[in-house]
Amino acid sequence: MSKEIQKITEQSSKYRHLEKMSTQELLKNINAEDQLVPLAVQREIQSIEDVVEVIVKQFQKGGKLFYIGAGTSGRLGILDASECPPTFGVPAELVNGLIAGGDKAIRKAVEHAEDDTKQAWRDLEAHHIQKEDVVIGIAASGTTPYVVGGLEACQSKGIITGCIVCNPHSPISKVSDFPVEVIVGPEFVTGSSRMKAGTAQKLVLNMITTSVMIKLGRVKDNKMVDMQLSNAKLKKRGRLLISEALGVSEEKAAELLKTHGSVRKAIEHETHQ
Repeated sequence: MSKEIQKITEQSSKYRHLEKMSTQELLKNINAEDQLVPLAVQREIQSIEDVVEVIVKQFQKGGKLFYIGAGTSGRLGILDASECPPTFGVPAELVNGLIAGGDKAIRKAVEHAEDDTKQAWRDLEAHHIQKEDVVIGIAASGTTPYVVGGLEACQSKGIITGCIVCNPHSPISKVSDFPVEVIVGPEFVTGSSRMKAGTAQKLVLNMITTSVMIKLGRVKDNKMVDMQLSNAKLKKRGRLLISEALGVSEEKAAELLKTHGSVRKAIEHETHQ
C-alpha cells in the first residue's frame, strides 16, 4: 500500500491567538520552535551523508551541482551556491542555484512560475547540464511542480537527483535518488515555511557544500585556505590564518600573502621550506 503524503508543513500551528501575545511571548515561542530544527536535521544525517558522497564522486568525474527550487527554497539554493566561490575558491559554475521565475524571482514573487513542470529542465539546459551532474530539488512542501518536473526530466536522462523537503513521502522524494526529508513539524505561523522549514533547508545546504568542499581538499586543518581575498576584511582574515598556521607575525603574514597571492600557497610554500 503506497503511503500518502502528509502535509505537515501546512498543519495548523500549535499556538493560537498570536496577535494577543506580547513581544517576548512571540520571541520565546518562535525560539522554542526553532530549537526543534537541528534535532530534525540530526535524524537525517545518514541521508545527508549519502548526498555528500555522491556529489564528491560526481565532482571528481567533472560534474557540477544544481539546486532547483521556488520562492524561499529557490533563494536558499542560490544563496548557498553563491557562497561557494568566495569561501572555497571554486569556479562559479561548479555549484548553481536556479529559481522558478528566473533572477527577478530572487527579490519578488513571480506569479505561477512554480507551476510550470517543464521550465526547470529548460533552465538546466541553459546551464549546459550533463550526465555527470547532480540536481537537488529544494521544496518545503515536497510538491512544487517546477521541482517535480525538473527532477523527473533528470531521472529520465540518467542524471542523479536528490532533494531537501519537509514532508514525508512527497512527490519530490519519489523522483529523487537521494531524498533528505527533514520533518520539522507545523510552523509557528501556520504554513509559513520560510520559518522552520527554511532554517532546516539552510542547515542542510551548509552541511552538504561544506562537507563536499572539505572532502575535495578545499579546507586545510580548519582553515579556508582557498577563499577569495576580495575585500579588506577577507584579506585581514587571510593574514590571520597565515599568521596562526605558521606562527609568524601578522606583518610577516601580510608579506607572504602579497608574495604568494593565496593563503594556501603561502602556507604550503613556507611549510615546505
